[in-house]
Amino acid sequence: MIYSTALQDHGLPHDPFKAIVTPRPIGWITALSAKGEVNLSPYSFFNAVSSRPHIVMFSSEDKKDAVAFVEETGEFTCSIVSKALAQQMNMTSAPLPRGASEYAHAGLEMAPSKFVKPPRVAASPAALECKLLSVQQLNDLDGKALPRWMVLGQVVGIYMDDACIRDGRFDTAAANPIARCGYADYAEVDKLFSIIRPPGG
Repeated sequence: MIYSTALQDHGLPHDPFKAIVTPRPIGWITALSAKGEVNLSPYSFFNAVSSRPHIVMFSSEDKKDAVAFVEETGEFTCSIVSKALAQQMNMTSAPLPRGASEYAHAGLEMAPSKFVKPPRVAASPAALECKLLSVQQLNDLDGKALPRWMVLGQVVGIYMDDACIRDGRFDTAAANPIARCGYADYAEVDKLFSIIRPPGG
């Protein structure tokens, strides 16, 4: 099968795009407004885009509070979602009124950050503390502005649960992160395999 994304003529009951681009890590973003309101939102359009320096991005469909708050104060944190936190993560996607606490709604505790003002999810096995680089509204092929915003942040601090540090490395499987797949589906990382790159790779 091949189909036109403009025509969406695939004949399937649901768009398969998000099921194809998988698994997608979940950026659990905490941001503060200029008034000090706290927003916690999960974003599956999230990833690392640079290692030197460490830069991450998340992208929002519609300009939600996380993007607006990051624009106002220039900082955010990204907490990793473990399998144990999956239900709480899902609860923080609820459309609460601006300023309402997703932390309280999901029964989560906040932990203070060291290098930025927004807190992190206390129970998360790892978190990134970030300062804003840019917010970009996306355009399509015709140059039409879309209701989609991409946020780029430079990581200035990294928290890791000591229980996930083994033999001098962060043990991803021990952290047991989940990732978004298509539809209502998720995947969990609970085991790894290694491939050594060829010389010079």
